Amino acid sequence: MEQTTVILNPHVTEKSAFRAEDSKNPVYTFKVAQRANKDEVARAVKALFKVDAVKVAMVRVPSKKVMSRGKVGTKSGYKKAMVYLKAGEKIAFA
Repeated sequence: MEQTTVILNPHVTEKSAFRAEDSKNPVYTFKVAQRANKDEVARAVKALFKVDAVKVAMVRVPSKKVMSRGKVGTKSGYKKAMVYLKAGEKIAFA
């Protein structure tokens, strides 16, 4: 896979923002392609953001059934990667 297709977008929540600001070992969370693996994510982070990943953890978020105005639908699932960086390194999102 190409580096630009591995990482889809940053997954910004209150928890992920709090973990990214930790100066000891910052952790950044990204939504990634379903077929991406840890090595591809680490290479993509190095190519796109010019930082080295110490560790990469992957989690599959399952799809969920939701109701909106009395109709049943599905909220699609996705795969996310938590990328651990060295102390002092940061990723700046523009």
